[in-house]
Amino acid sequence: MRADRVFAYGAVAGLIADAALGDPRRGHPVAGFGRAAARVESLLWRDDRGRGALHTLLCAGGAVGAAALAARAVRERPALAVALTAATTWSVVGGTSLGREARAIGGALAAGDLEVARERLPHLCGRDPHSLDGPQIARAVVESVAENTSDAVVGALVWGAIGGVPGLVGFRAVNTLDAMVGHKAPRYRRYGWASARLDDLAGWPGARLTAALAVAGGGRPSEAVRAWKADARRHPSPNAGPVEAAFAGALGVRLGGTLAYAGRVEHRPVLNGESGREVRSSDIERAVRLSRRVSVLALGVCVVGRTVVGRVVARRVVARRVVAGRSSTGQRRGRA
Repeated sequence: MRADRVFAYGAVAGLIADAALGDPRRGHPVAGFGRAAARVESLLWRDDRGRGALHTLLCAGGAVGAAALAARAVRERPALAVALTAATTWSVVGGTSLGREARAIGGALAAGDLEVARERLPHLCGRDPHSLDGPQIARAVVESVAENTSDAVVGALVWGAIGGVPGLVGFRAVNTLDAMVGHKAPRYRRYGWASARLDDLAGWPGARLTAALAVAGGGRPSEAVRAWKADARRHPSPNAGPVEAAFAGALGVRLGGTLAYAGRVEHRPVLNGESGREVRSSDIERAVRLSRRVSVLALGVCVVGRTVVGRVVARRVVARRVVAGRSSTGQRRGRA
């Protein structure tokens, strides 16, 4: 079975498993990777970029290497190759769990239970919830849904289409390392630099595809495009900017502004500020639905793209074999 078909069948099965089951409840591979990465950090940490780059290389490189060996072991057995791709896709995407957490917070806000919403917010993002009111929590949830649609679903599918199982695992490893050490806490300003920069590179194609599909699937294409073009570059993150701006335009809301994290405050530009309104608790459900549409569209784009590339490569291989065969026949005739 060709690699493009293995990815297509496996990715579809993996996303169906995620939709039906959510994240694995026990023995989650990403959690295991996180524990291993934390152990490596405890051995390597110094306030130094070189040590941080070595940490990134060992953790991400080791994960990709193990995935490549696993994929190679089942390469000649199509059913096992599809099963491995499906299991890997299920373990690295997180769209269903993302939606569940967002809806739980939205339900608490709709019921007027601000304390429960504050308690659950850290499950979704790293904001400090204690000083946030209802609209600010709703805004934080919508921003997290937008950004994690790219990080938890679309980016993984893009790299799965490019590199199969190693691509899926590599993207999730890099994204996890960025969440662990790639932020701006004093301990990680130098040590986490390599992980943060690698995550920016790995997330670039998925973020642009996510933004484009938010434009296509959001019901407000002109507003989404306008917000993307006008505001994305003003965001401090090169990848979150296009995604959050496109979601803001597609949903007709304002995102960005002042954000509070543990020990620090960031003043980010407002996205879609000219025509957007304040985020409401009801917008959380709209954001989750848009996230699901974007995820399904991304699956289709990645499967079709990988299939087209696979067919082109297969035709070129056949053509080269034909040319080589003709050349070999001509040489034999010449010697005769």
